[in-house]
Order: sequence, then structure tokens, then C-alpha cells
Amino acid sequence: MFDTSEKKERSLGTKLFLKAHRCNSAKCATVRRQSRPGAHGAARQRAKSEYGQQLAEKQKIRFSYGLKEAQMRKVFEAASKNVGVTGKMIVQILESRLDNAVFRLGIAPSRSVARQLISHGHITVNGKKVTIPSYSVKVNDKLGIRLQSKDHHAFKELSESLKKYNPPIWLNLDTEKIEGRVVAPAADSDFPFDVNMVVDFYSKQ
Repeated sequence: MFDTSEKKERSLGTKLFLKAHRCNSAKCATVRRQSRPGAHGAARQRAKSEYGQQLAEKQKIRFSYGLKEAQMRKVFEAASKNVGVTGKMIVQILESRLDNAVFRLGIAPSRSVARQLISHGHITVNGKKVTIPSYSVKVNDKLGIRLQSKDHHAFKELSESLKKYNPPIWLNLDTEKIEGRVVAPAADSDFPFDVNMVVDFYSKQ
């Protein structure tokens, strides 16, 4: 049976890597069943309208980063108030989230797992426990695992797996200490979504 997160991926017709490791395997829902979920999922789909394309792109980003609709709207509103291109600012705000940074450092295999680790108090920022996944990291912030959590099962094999891992250029990773540092403003040079469609979607609301 497919769970809710996998149905979201099938509905949008793209891998969002919502399940840790699973989307890199043959067990991925979009590989096993490429049709959309539901009784009529295999039927030929009509071409989406412009609004439909914008909505789908917005949903892809929202599901990928684990945001509720109200949170996604706040991201757009915050980005539109900043100096700079709104689309670029949306990406920066999303990538600056602590749950995303923990995921990007390779400390967690997915953003959803990162959110759990943060909520349960296993992650520190500058040596202090932070339990808010949406916390925005800044340049020079140090991210690590709380000392009391070092023996947690989620981190047992990290030292070995991180030796071959390269985080994005805005993050620096110390594989010995399993500690990361933000060395530049958060960014994603290979953002897989059309953020401009999202800007257009909310601009018309």
C-alpha cells in the first residue's frame, strides 16, 4: 500500500524525495506505479491550464519542504517584501530553514526525518538546542548533534556515510565532529521547481 506522501508524488507526477532513501530505489512509488492515484488515475490526462500548472508547481514545493498552505503563503509574503527577485528570495527562505539545512548536511536522510530530529531536541545551533524546524539559519551558524543524542540510533552510521557526502556550497561539513557551518547565504543552484510559477500564482491571489 502507498502512504499519503507517496500518493502526493504520484498525483504530481514527480519525485519529491519525501520518503528517506526510498525514492532512490525501485520501491519508489513513481517508479512502481507511474499513473496518478485513484480509480481514473491511468486515464489520459488533459493538458493543464496555466493556473493548473502554477498550482501543481506550488504544491510540489510545499510538499517537498513539508509546509502547510499558510506557511507557504507566509514565505511568499516575506520574500516579496525583501529587496531582490521574489523567486530567488523564496528559494533562500526555504533553504535557510533548519530542517532543510540538517537534511542538506546529510545528518538526516529527508526533510521529514530532519523535522522529527529537531522537534525531539537532537539538533543544536551554535551549541544550543533548537526545537523549531522552521528556524532560519544564518551565515556563521554552527549546526550539530546535541551531546546527549550522539548515541541515538539515527546517528550511529553517520560518520561512515558522510565521508563520501558533499553538501551544497553554502554549507561546510566536518565529518569527524558531524558538525556543519553555514558559510554563505542559503541557495540552491539546481532548484528542481519553477519558482516563478509560484510567484505568479500568489501574485494573482
